[in-house]
Amino acid sequence: MSTGIKRRPLQELTLTEKTLNRALAAARAPVERGVARLKSWQIFRRSRCSPNRMTRIAKAVLTLERQR
Repeated sequence: MSTGIKRRPLQELTLTEKTLNRALAAARAPVERGVARLKSWQIFRRSRCSPNRMTRIAKAVLTLERQR
């Protein structure tokens, strides 16, 4: 897991650091959107099936969301 580079007091980020932060944000965005979508679905709150099965369903949804 990687975190973004923060700006130091009274200094700006270098071009390389800005590029790294943009690349990290671009990689994280689809995953964050997928998790947000999963949280809004009622099926995951009211499910009565096996947790293993729900894990497979969640993986499938995240994969489809990422392909979108």
